[in-house]
Amino acid sequence: MAAPSSFEAVLPQQLGPAIFIAPPPQPTPLPEIVAALRTISAIEGLTEEEYTWLAEHGTELVGEDGATVFTEGSPADSMVFILKGEVHVRHHKHGPMMMWIGRAGLMTGKLPFSRMKTYGGEGYLVGSGWALTIHESHYPAMLTAIPSMAQRCAWTLMDRVREATRMEQQTEKLAALGKLAANLAHELNNPASAAQRSASSLFSELRQYGDQKYRMGNLCLPDSITSKYRNWIVNVRAAMAERSTEDTNTNGALAESDREYELVRWLEAHNIPNPWAVAPALAETALPIGHLDELAGIMTSEALPVAVATVASSLRAERMAETVVNSTVRIFDLIRAIKDYSYMDQAPIQDVDLAQSIENTLVMFKSRLHDVKVETEFDPALPPVGAYGRELNQVWTALIENALDAMKDKGTLRLTTRLQGRMAFVEVWDTGNGIEPELKNRIFEPFYTTKAPGRGLGLGLDTAQRVVQRHSGYIQVESSAGSTCFQVRLPLEQAEAY
Repeated sequence: MAAPSSFEAVLPQQLGPAIFIAPPPQPTPLPEIVAALRTISAIEGLTEEEYTWLAEHGTELVGEDGATVFTEGSPADSMVFILKGEVHVRHHKHGPMMMWIGRAGLMTGKLPFSRMKTYGGEGYLVGSGWALTIHESHYPAMLTAIPSMAQRCAWTLMDRVREATRMEQQTEKLAALGKLAANLAHELNNPASAAQRSASSLFSELRQYGDQKYRMGNLCLPDSITSKYRNWIVNVRAAMAERSTEDTNTNGALAESDREYELVRWLEAHNIPNPWAVAPALAETALPIGHLDELAGIMTSEALPVAVATVASSLRAERMAETVVNSTVRIFDLIRAIKDYSYMDQAPIQDVDLAQSIENTLVMFKSRLHDVKVETEFDPALPPVGAYGRELNQVWTALIENALDAMKDKGTLRLTTRLQGRMAFVEVWDTGNGIEPELKNRIFEPFYTTKAPGRGLGLGLDTAQRVVQRHSGYIQVESSAGSTCFQVRLPLEQAEAY
């Protein structure tokens, strides 16, 4: 009698309504099992005696739609031939994410020479299913009776490795794309929202400005006053432009509030209607109150309120237009940075300016750098490096993201490049808590992460290491409390790297 497999072993341990696949009430005739085994592509070409050996030493398992094949974490101790139906495997502990689909004609499960210990997900049938399992206790006898199974199983395991690597890379790329999309959406939202608000307000402001100009015209001021008014506007704009460059670093919300208070008092003293509505527009600019005194000396008491309101409306409209221009410039800068970051429209291998590459990557993290002091020290003598630009940006993304996570987005991030011999050195420093010595040798392992569940897949540093190794480079880490440094070394010439 064939040894029981883990497929059956989980049955008595399961509580609740779940139904597991199990041996059929009546065993299938041997010729039918042999005929079904001939549909398995991995064992195509076996002799009749070899097919019969598998049929005689295997355990049949059947089930209906939705029946559980195995549970996540249960022991894996049998190879499986799927004779009918489909087995879908999903993560149970980390959400219902589909991992793998096994269809009729497939050899799977724990194969000879495999280091597989447990099942990494929950398997269940889609439609009715029929499988034949060979327990691992039969492997020595199977390899003796069917010598070609050693090579067939080795091929299948190699295919598994390739598929697992492909899925791992795809998962990492999707995770990186998701983070990039989130950062880009956040960065684009601010200038886009500012442009939208200013553009929508600009329509009403232009109408108001037109009304004020119409009122100014109805005053029928003499040419002498009109000429002085126009000269005053020219002089004020020149003075505002000069002061705006000087006061770039001193302007702030508190200073603007003080200016607004002073302006309200001036407007009230000169009987300007609605001073609280006019003062904010004047306070946003570098218009000194002394210039308003000049205007009061030029205009009549009747014309002064209209002149001040016209100037304020004009300044508001200009500020709104300026905001639209600056916002769209910011959006185009982000698009350019994204294009440079992804190396669109360029050959796979480029001469990469490492400093510019790192700067482009930093743009992607701007939303996380508000409380981070960024220090850069880029060696101007460092020549471009022959490399895959997009892949190198994945390295900088992983290292900078880890540094920000370690510091909880507060601290100092230091980025340096330098030339040493024929190697380029890139270092990413952070002032986080550091890496525990016992963990330092594990941080580059795939799927190993110290982050909270849902915060990381444990693929970032693994991907970074593989990219650096692909470039014949080397990555290492030194860490202590308050100081962690990831150092990347890359050869300069493409001939050395590829």
